[in-house]
Amino acid sequence: ILVQREIYEKFRDRLVDRARKIVVGDPLDLRTENGPVVSAEHLRKIQGCVQMAVEDGGKVLCGGSAPDNALEPGSRVSKGYFISPTVIEGLSAKARVAQEEIFGPVCTLHTFDSEEEAIALANDVEYGLAASVWTKDGSKALRVSHAIETGMVWVNCWMHRDLRVPFGGVKASGLGHEGGEHSMNFYSEVKNICLKFK
Repeated sequence: ILVQREIYEKFRDRLVDRARKIVVGDPLDLRTENGPVVSAEHLRKIQGCVQMAVEDGGKVLCGGSAPDNALEPGSRVSKGYFISPTVIEGLSAKARVAQEEIFGPVCTLHTFDSEEEAIALANDVEYGLAASVWTKDGSKALRVSHAIETGMVWVNCWMHRDLRVPFGGVKASGLGHEGGEHSMNFYSEVKNICLKFK
């Protein structure tokens, strides 16, 4: 998460407060906001990323371990692979944890001073699936959205989606697009058969 320097502390404190309140638990419970990850192996990967962040000088502001009170012993999910929502600050934007896709409830915070710096930081990664831009300035929103190397950009929202529009990324996140008419190609196996009899 890239945050303009002058609002960083206020943003960080509000984000950490909200992350600590996220309800972790059984995905079939309507109160749950964050369920388990898919496997013990993936949980170990996420925990390894958090440990790597600490070794690289990052500070874990919340999370990073199993939730304290979300999983009652003997419940249907008591042996699930859970990790609390985790917020980390103090890492270089070049740190491995800031560069890779973790696929878990972990985020790193980084500051920027100018629009150009924010765009450069956003583009200085191997991946480019999705991004969100949060601003009150419509011109800036469009300018930054066009400049970010990603398949999708949400402005002042996240995952608000019409299934008829394309969904997919660029760079190492790019394996085509699905959604609407794009799904016909994405989910089709194209075959060329060339015959010659003479």
